[in-house]
Amino acid sequence: MPIEFKEGRALFQDVVTVEEAEALLEQLQKVPGMRIDFSACSHLHTANLQVLMAARPEVVVWPEDLKLREWLEPTLKLAS
Repeated sequence: MPIEFKEGRALFQDVVTVEEAEALLEQLQKVPGMRIDFSACSHLHTANLQVLMAARPEVVVWPEDLKLREWLEPTLKLAS
């Protein structure tokens, strides 16, 4: 499962595809204050990025993959 939801945290793992965007949106709406952990993420489909930009959750761990982090961090910080 590319996104694991537990204890108020969404853990993004490996390749997160467009298919996860709807579930991500539902969880962000259902669990106020959900935090995002990208530590194990290697790819994020832009549909998920759009959900995150709209919901503006707190990112507690950025991706270990530097190219992905360089793309995500400024984009999500601008959306905050």
